[in-house]
Amino acid sequence: MNWTPWLPLRALSGWTPRDLNRDLVAGLTLAAIAIPEQMATARLGGFAPEIGFFAFVAGSVAFALFGANRHLSVGADSTITPLFAGGLAVLAASGSPHYLALASVLALMVGLIVILSGLFRLGWVADLLSVPVTTGFLAGIAVHILVSQLPGLLGLPAENGETLRRIGEIAGSLHLTNPWSLALGLGVFATVFCAERISARIPGALIGMVLATSAVAVFGLKHRGVEVLGALPNGLPRAGLPLASPSDVQALVPLALLIAIVVMVQTAATSRSFAPQPGDTPDVNRDFVGVGAGSIASGLFGAFAVNASPPRTAIVSQSGGRSQVSGLIAAAIVLALGAFGGGLLANVPQAALAGVLLFVAQHILRWKVFANVYRQAPVEFGLILITMAAIVVLPIETGVAIGIGLSLLHGIWTATRTQLIELEQVPGTSVWWPPSEPVAGKQLPGVLVAAFQAPLSFVNADGFKRGFVDLVDARREGVKLVVLEASNIVEIDYTAAQALIDTITHCRRAGAIFAIARMESLRAQAALERFGIADLIGPQRIFHSVDAAIRALAPDQHPQQQDKAK
Repeated sequence: MNWTPWLPLRALSGWTPRDLNRDLVAGLTLAAIAIPEQMATARLGGFAPEIGFFAFVAGSVAFALFGANRHLSVGADSTITPLFAGGLAVLAASGSPHYLALASVLALMVGLIVILSGLFRLGWVADLLSVPVTTGFLAGIAVHILVSQLPGLLGLPAENGETLRRIGEIAGSLHLTNPWSLALGLGVFATVFCAERISARIPGALIGMVLATSAVAVFGLKHRGVEVLGALPNGLPRAGLPLASPSDVQALVPLALLIAIVVMVQTAATSRSFAPQPGDTPDVNRDFVGVGAGSIASGLFGAFAVNASPPRTAIVSQSGGRSQVSGLIAAAIVLALGAFGGGLLANVPQAALAGVLLFVAQHILRWKVFANVYRQAPVEFGLILITMAAIVVLPIETGVAIGIGLSLLHGIWTATRTQLIELEQVPGTSVWWPPSEPVAGKQLPGVLVAAFQAPLSFVNADGFKRGFVDLVDARREGVKLVVLEASNIVEIDYTAAQALIDTITHCRRAGAIFAIARMESLRAQAALERFGIADLIGPQRIFHSVDAAIRALAPDQHPQQQDKAK
């Protein structure tokens, strides 16, 4: 392996002092956005707010060292926090020392998996979740966030347990709602919502929390039942390996794999959406290494797994950030607040954090995707609903596993539906095309040209063979030449190779010559050689175009030859 591309500080390459002003503005903006968000996300997972600060610092510094994207922001993330919080709650009481230790171990495991995926260039793993399944997954996560934050918003005692049971208990306690808490939470939500509508660069969450905190102090709302964070402990975290038994590590393996997949999906999507420079190709695998290193650093400092954040990354890009220096500036500000400014956060109301997370919940609901999929692909809309229901009703890690399984099954099902298409010649051209309106194509006597518009694999091999047999046998006048138009066949596995051999044999028994045209994939060409199909057909019967195959093997039927005969 060539290790040169993996040298540290790639995301800072080309940086000059002239870029400092833009990075400073972007860093200040990012810090203003990150401070309330990281606190709220930490509380969502059952951690003290300062743990969110340390996760953000670890993720930002590690990604600046090992990542590639100049804008990507890494830290505590509301997408994966409900995942590991729900999984860890099964193994330990939320907030207990054992819970915190397991969270750190999980962060190390997730980080290692994501790093190895980057080193071995497994970026394709990020494509395991289709858009409908991802949309259903995010919708389910949004419901979890909403249910978890309703007690804080309403000033009710926190609820634990299954989602549906918690909803029932909250509904039964609505008459105990604290109106001051509700007003503060909805006020913060409205502030963030309106600020984003004006400009994403406005730190609406920070403004809302400052206003809510001021209201608590000025109107003495602590005496009216409004719960506040209280003074946070000052000081820096100490690095060290978390303590966990082998049985704990074993129990965390499935959860670590699921979270790692979600992290890779979101990191790849963020990296591709915010290319380092216009026209540049994002290095997804290198960004995996950076995000994975962030989780490991976070775990070593007693925090939890981190993830790439599309909204924060957009903030850095829109604020004119030039490099990861902006992330380092934001990390320094957040670290200073976490280490020395705990007293400043004493009067922050819990309802304000709930308001921030309610905004996050509605933000990750992809309403436009819901509508488009419902209108354009009703079957795939069912995937959204099933995934969402699984995430909400079942243990959250089970729901994610079901979503991944549904995505893979849908891909396999789509491949199995691929059918062989008999092509027609477009009049006056050498182009062969599927039957279409308004211009009707034509077929040549004794010539069958068919295309298969998918990779040939075990899931569709039998359908491919039966399709060819049916087309050959359906020709009453008999087929003298069969041409497989293979421009879309990019891969051939062993099972499909045997089906192709059987097809060739059947055509020969029917008295037809079998040829292949336009097989452009190098992998498919190698498969022809590896499975002996190229020798079976003969190199002289593999062509660059359908027209060339007909001209060479059925010259009497070629239009040019027919014109000369006339």
